[in-house]
Amino acid sequence: MKVLQFAVPVAATQTIMVQEDLMPHFYPHLHKHEEAQLIWIKKGTGTLLINNDMHLFKGGDVFFIGANQPHLFKSDSAYFKEDTSLKIEALSVFFDPEGKISGVFNLPEMQMVKQLLSEKAAFKVSEKHQDNIAGQILGIKNAEPRYAVVKFLELLLGLLAISAELESLTVIQHYAADADALRINSVLHFLMKNYERQLSLSEVAAYASMTPQAFCRYFKKHTRQTFTTYVNNLRINEVCSKLIRGEYPNISTAVYESGFANVTSFNRVFKQIKGKNPKSYLKQYYANVSL
Repeated sequence: MKVLQFAVPVAATQTIMVQEDLMPHFYPHLHKHEEAQLIWIKKGTGTLLINNDMHLFKGGDVFFIGANQPHLFKSDSAYFKEDTSLKIEALSVFFDPEGKISGVFNLPEMQMVKQLLSEKAAFKVSEKHQDNIAGQILGIKNAEPRYAVVKFLELLLGLLAISAELESLTVIQHYAADADALRINSVLHFLMKNYERQLSLSEVAAYASMTPQAFCRYFKKHTRQTFTTYVNNLRINEVCSKLIRGEYPNISTAVYESGFANVTSFNRVFKQIKGKNPKSYLKQYYANVSL
């Protein structure tokens, strides 16, 4: 079975990324990504394929999947029936051990954590510790960005404390980057460099040497997002970070320096993604900062 290179949509201003999934079934392709993944299965049953090993999973389970390890959470067949009301729910924390957080792992105080994650390609948290680790994952999701990394480090130290009870799922394997990985990473890098201007689908498809129709299918398969959704999320996340840091003098400037055509479009997309308008978002942020 071919291993698909998957691209986790982490913004340039984020060290870790939390992703919440509520879907009919889990992503149905064997895949790998540069980021390590800690996943809490809130609802769902099936089989985890990791390298050449298979393990059953159910709601409540917590797994760690190392960077670049081929894996697939294969939902049970009942989730694929047209008349089913079954859904899966999961909460994942992604981080690149060789990326922006690598300096933390190189600290003397973090060497045992680094060793734990480098020696285990994948592991399962024992049932008696699942609720505690799941609660810490939820805490990262709900934390303000400035506290999320601190809570993430606390989570890693928590895993270290129970390392003797972690169930190894497979032996670690290293995989070289293939052409597919290089292509999707190149596309995401292009979007990161050019999101501040208006981008057309045809331009980005041409950059990837694909037709627009083929590129749309390719992009969604590798990111689980449409091209438009991905770019909008990228723009809004970067706008929020720059507004908070004071890099824009006002919201109107942010609109036209983040690739949006007009204020109406910007406000609509911002509210879709953040659940509130830009002024309310900033007001809530600064209210939390002052606490």
